[in-house]
This record gives sequence, structure tokens and C-alpha cells, in this order.
Amino acid sequence: MRYGIVAGISSQVSRVVLGSMPIDLGRQAFSFALLDFFLEHGGNCIDTAWIYRQGGSEKCIGTWLESRGIREEIVLIGKGAAPIEFCRPEVIASQLVESLERLRTAHVDIYLIHRDNPQIPVGEFVECLNEHYRAGRIRAFGGSNWTTKRIDEANAYAHSHGLCGFTASSPNFSLAVWNEPAWADCISATDHASREWYSRRGMALFAWSSQSGGFFSGRYNQNESNTPEAREVARVWFNCANFQRLERARELARNKGVTANQVALAYVLCESRNVFALVGPESIEELRQSIEALQLILSASERRWLNLE
Repeated sequence: MRYGIVAGISSQVSRVVLGSMPIDLGRQAFSFALLDFFLEHGGNCIDTAWIYRQGGSEKCIGTWLESRGIREEIVLIGKGAAPIEFCRPEVIASQLVESLERLRTAHVDIYLIHRDNPQIPVGEFVECLNEHYRAGRIRAFGGSNWTTKRIDEANAYAHSHGLCGFTASSPNFSLAVWNEPAWADCISATDHASREWYSRRGMALFAWSSQSGGFFSGRYNQNESNTPEAREVARVWFNCANFQRLERARELARNKGVTANQVALAYVLCESRNVFALVGPESIEELRQSIEALQLILSASERRWLNLE
């Protein structure tokens, strides 16, 4: 495992982050095995959200943390206030309390507002998050699917009012470039301007869909976009440029003795030391391969070639 630093968090944070959308009390044996494997291989950061599996993901993680007695070893990312109509300070307050109850903990280490609501002045969100920070419910905070402009506005407000600002952000970031967001009101940071902004700010970037929803896994055929299994992946990720990226990832993978999916993940992880890749494995083997991708170092020229630059 490799680790990075997030401002406001005292411990190092694993660069591969276990996403919890596959985790649920309804599949507890699998979920616990996945969490145990992640921990055994040096993973210490888990991402979850109030909305995942109607609370089942948080409940499962809370049960696992309590049964293993390892709460202080884990960097827990919580999210709330999605979709956009629920993105209001008063909803954050109620959902955070419920999330903490489900997770069986007094705090989450990093709290991210799951969406942004531009109709609400950014200062109201900053004031709300600082209130929960002072109460000890969160130790650092930021936004998921927030534009760089709104993050700058949030941190300018925090600075001018003597408050804590955002130290983490979670947009999509991946080798493939989407046709449209997988979910409404989502933000991607794959464009050049966003990448430059994150590089200048040095802000921790938690990249969701870091493997483009399995696009590089080989499970999906370009000519089978209308099958139930491929329909959503095709809607978001099927385009000519991405299939060129896929062929280049396969070529590089053959040369390096790895998989195209590992090349795609290494592309994200090699962006900078402040990028953390969220993965949502559906098997132990998928998680193993994601962790092994940390050992694959891509040069700047290889990354530009993969991205058709």
C-alpha cells in the first residue's frame, strides 16, 4: 500500500480507498471478507455515504468496525446531502447524526457534502461544517461534486471569517472521459483546467469512478451497448476516444504484464501524490488487482499517450 496526506487528518491515508457501494448488511459475509482483505493489505480509508443502499452500507461498516475493534485505525469518509434538492445545511445536520448512529462512531474523519446547491450561499455550508467540526463530529471536510470555483469561494469565505475551509474534494477523475454524468449534478475533473487547479492548490482529490465503471475491465463489448449489463456503462463511457484509450491501455498492459484495468487505475494514481482512487470491487480478486496497481508507475509520456495527448 502507498499513502498520502490530507490536511486535518493526523494519520496517513491509503491511496486506494475502498468504496462502499457494494457493501451491505444483506451480503455481510462478502462485505466483511472484502473489508478484512483491504485492512490486511494496508488499506485504511473507507468511503461511504448516507444514501448508499438506503443506509445498509453505513450499518455494515459500523458493525464491522465494532466487531473488529479498529475504529481508530480507519480513516472514515462520510457523505451527505444528495441529491441536490436535499443539499441544504439543515439536511446535513440531520443526516450526519443518523450516519454516525449507523456507523457506531462519534465522528467521521472526512465529511464531504455529496452535492452542491449553488442556490445556497456558500458561507452557509462553511458555517454548518465548522459547527460540526467544533462539536467533534468531523475532523476535516470538503465537497463531493463541487466545482473548483465554488471550492475557492468556500475557502475564501472561511479565510475571511477565521474558519476552517475545505481540505478535500471528490469529483470523478479517470482515464476515460464521460459523455454525461453517471448521476445527476455530478462533476468530473478530467479536463485540463481542473487538473491544473488541483495541482496548484495541492488539495486532496478523492477520485470516484477511478476505473470508469469497469469500462477497462474487458467485460463490455463495443457492439453490445444495448444489453442490460452494458447499458449504463455505454451511456456514460462508450465513445470513440475512450475506445482508443482502451486499446492503448491494453497495449501498455501487455508490455508491462498487467491488465488494462490496472493501467487505467495507475493513470489516476500517478497524477500526483494528492490523488486517492476510490474503487468499488465486486470480488476479492478485483480488490487485489486494484491494490497491486499501486506498484505500476507510469511516466508522464506514457500518461499523455494513454490520454491521446
